[in-house]
Amino acid sequence: MYSERPSRLGGAVVWRREAGPGGPRPVLPDGCMDLLWIDGTLLVAGPDTRAHSVGLDLASGCAGVRLPPGAAPALLGVDAHELRDLRVPLADVWQARRARPLAGRMSAAGPSRTGVPEAAALEELALGLAAASPAPDPLMRAVADALGRGATVAATAAEAGLGARRLHRRCLAAFGYGPKTLARILRLRRTLALVDAGIPRAAAAARGGCADQSHLARDMRALTGLTLTAYAALDGPAGADVTDP
Repeated sequence: MYSERPSRLGGAVVWRREAGPGGPRPVLPDGCMDLLWIDGTLLVAGPDTRAHSVGLDLASGCAGVRLPPGAAPALLGVDAHELRDLRVPLADVWQARRARPLAGRMSAAGPSRTGVPEAAALEELALGLAAASPAPDPLMRAVADALGRGATVAATAAEAGLGARRLHRRCLAAFGYGPKTLARILRLRRTLALVDAGIPRAAAAARGGCADQSHLARDMRALTGLTLTAYAALDGPAGADVTDP
């Protein structure tokens, strides 16, 4: 069973999944990065450019803090593009002696009564890291917000006061990919949220910013490997589950 809630860390989401059998499940790109606790290991999930299929038969469940686009690089001290499409132990991102005490704190927190590692402990860890880190780049936060609302890349660059090349470089560092890719991912997420809410596909495509339903179908295929029909058959919104080690 998957559950999530808003985090006390601004813009982040705390989630957890209880252990249990299950088949492969797609995790859709969302422009975010996650701090994960899975089977006794702290990991970082980098920004995705494609969907990942993962099993749900984890030994002890898992927990995560999903950081909003652009937030993780300041917290982790690493550019997002270096972790693109990767799931790696935090000890591989930092020196082991820095990561080990954090893993020790998570282990000491122990599992909750449901057997799931306590998501609150991971949230506290993320809050501590954020308090000791520089603030995320506010300009890149504004870029993500604008693209998430459906602004064009050209209009977003102009509003940010950045040329195309500078915007691309800064987006690579903040989000893991350039502004066009981020815009495409956020447009798909926006549109699928409308589909999940019961809006007919053609209307959802138009409201989400796609040219038409065929445009939506092409983006689905390219970014997820799924058809809209296959997506609709999933047990709940695929993008909600980010439990991929």
